[in-house]
Amino acid sequence: MKRKVATHDNLKLTIKQEGNKFIIKESCRFRNIDVVFELGVNFDYTLADGTELNGTWSLEGNKLIAKFKRVDNGKELIDIWEISGSELIQTYIYEGVEAKRFFKKE
Repeated sequence: MKRKVATHDNLKLTIKQEGNKFIIKESCRFRNIDVVFELGVNFDYTLADGTELNGTWSLEGNKLIAKFKRVDNGKELIDIWEISGSELIQTYIYEGVEAKRFFKKE
């Protein structure tokens, strides 16, 4: 059921950088939140499905890379954001499975 809901979330992202601090506004049909983090500083985050994560973001070249651990089972989730042309490509890697989302600039 969560996957069916996620396919219709119409997620919009607004990303702002202030030095090492990032502010990401996530807006969709189901929730609107601001995610604020600093590069290299540990923080907690909850996915839309309620999954709790803890980890850090780093900037490697033109990629923002997050390495999170799930609070419930300790398994690693990697989240990579990369700008390519007018698209933001988001890649999730979890238990050897890779999933991509593509966002178009408005």
